[in-house]
Amino acid sequence: MIRPRTIGASVILAAALTFGVSPGLALAVDPPVATGNVLLDPAARSLNLSGVQNARDAGGYRTADGHVVRTGLVFRTAALGSATTADIASLAAHNVVSVHDLRTGYEQLLAGADKIPAGATEHHDDVLGGLSPLSGLSTASSAANAYPQFITAPGANAGFADVIRDIAYNNGGVLFHCTAGKDRTGWAGAVLLTLLGVDKDTVYYDFMLSSYYRNAAAGDVNNGVTTAELDSAFAQANTTYGSFANYVSNGLGLTAADIAALKAKMLA
Repeated sequence: MIRPRTIGASVILAAALTFGVSPGLALAVDPPVATGNVLLDPAARSLNLSGVQNARDAGGYRTADGHVVRTGLVFRTAALGSATTADIASLAAHNVVSVHDLRTGYEQLLAGADKIPAGATEHHDDVLGGLSPLSGLSTASSAANAYPQFITAPGANAGFADVIRDIAYNNGGVLFHCTAGKDRTGWAGAVLLTLLGVDKDTVYYDFMLSSYYRNAAAGDVNNGVTTAELDSAFAQANTTYGSFANYVSNGLGLTAADIAALKAKMLA
C-alpha cells in the first residue's frame, strides 16, 4: 500500500468520512418521514447501481414557492471506483457528462480512481485538502467534527462553488460524490436544494436519506448521518458569514446571475 509521508489533518478528517457498508445489501431500516414536498419515493429516486452506494437523483422536490426541482439533471453518489460496467452504462444513459469528486487526494490514492462514462469530464474538488496538520483537527474522531470545516476549510468554498456553477451552466447531467456520498456530498446537496428554494424540512429529509440508502441505524455516524451534523454546517455558515445568503455570496462567491441560471435550469 502506498502511504503519504505525512498524515495531516485532512487525511485524519477524511478517514472519518470514508468507510461504510457494502453496496447491494438489503435495506433493513426505514426511510425518513417524507414531507409534503417530496415527489419521489426512495425507490423511484434511486439509480439502482449495483457497485455504488447511495446513488440517487437530486431532484424531485417541490419548492416553497410551488416550483419543482427537475429530475434527470443532477445526481449524487458514493465513490465510483467500484462501479460495474452496467453502472457506467446507466450513468451514460442518464447523460452524466460531468463528475465532481470531493475526496482528498489521499482517499483517491487509497480507494482508486473513479470509473465514469466515456467522454465525461472529471473534476477534483478536494474540499478538505487545504487543511494543515496544525488546524486543530488532528483529534477528529467522527464525521460530526467535519461539518463546520465544509464552510471554513481553505479550498472548501471553491470546491462546493465549482459544483454549483457546473450544475447551473452545464447542459448535461452533473454528478457529485465523496467517498460515502453522505457528508461532503450531503452538504453539497443541502446547499443546492436550499438555493433552489426547497424548505428546510425537505432539505433535511434529503440529507437523512443517506442513512436509509446506507442501511444505517439511527445515530450511526459511521454508516449514516444525523440532523445534528447538518445543523452544525448551517450554524457555521451563519457564524462565519452572518447568514446563509452571505455564505453563498461572500463565501461561495456565487452571483445573482449564477443563482438565476441555476434556477432556470433546475426548476419547472
